[in-house]
Amino acid sequence: MRLTLAALAAAGFALVSLPAGASADPPATPNCLGVVTSQRAVAHHDIGDHASSQAEPRLGLGNVARQVLGEGAHVGDLGAFLGEIDGDDATHCP
Repeated sequence: MRLTLAALAAAGFALVSLPAGASADPPATPNCLGVVTSQRAVAHHDIGDHASSQAEPRLGLGNVARQVLGEGAHVGDLGAFLGEIDGDDATHCP
């Protein structure tokens, strides 16, 4: 019984001490970047270079999402945004 209480107390302390980002709200459109990217690749055949072919260091999509859309933005939110502003009827996030 004491071991169980100690384990529960330790787990509770660990949850309370998590950084703010670890307990952030989940994105509304978590898979949207993949959806929009796939739609564009199928429609236009112009996507396909691996990230390793780019210059180092790369900013990272999560960081780009937060810079463009503000703190709390996720990669899926970036995909939804790009699907809206690209002017392409083939790309959208359902």
